[in-house]
Amino acid sequence: MDLRKLKTLIDLVSESNISELEITEADGKVRIVKSDPAAATAQPMHMPAVSMAAQPMPVQAPAAAPVAAAAPAEPVVPAGHAVKSPMVGTFYRSSSPGSKAFVELGSEIKEGDPICIIEAMKIMNEIEADKTGRVTQILVENGQAVEFGQPLFIIE
Repeated sequence: MDLRKLKTLIDLVSESNISELEITEADGKVRIVKSDPAAATAQPMHMPAVSMAAQPMPVQAPAAAPVAAAAPAEPVVPAGHAVKSPMVGTFYRSSSPGSKAFVELGSEIKEGDPICIIEAMKIMNEIEADKTGRVTQILVENGQAVEFGQPLFIIE
């Protein structure tokens, strides 16, 4: 390709909104890519923020902290039978937004009664009670994401 023609193509790309140009002729192929000046200036601006976040933060212990406080806290296990989530998803207390909740605090339920719905991958899964008793605690808020094995209700 002629050097003057190549220079003309480079000028055309630099003066226009074109970011990339590729031309194939019998005697060769030319590809011209315009660098983005905004991307070049944005890169150094992000670098200091990353380096600052990577620095460890000093942790200061309280002066009069008892030795027992340094031990990891045991999770509090509520009394009664915990109905746990059989899957990961979104917890709903009723079958639709305007409907009455399946169970309330103090509700008497039997094994097999529907107690909530967990939406997983756009499928509504009705969760049934695995024990007969009275609902003493509802551990999850309506619309909250739940994990597999996470306690949802306490039944006594």
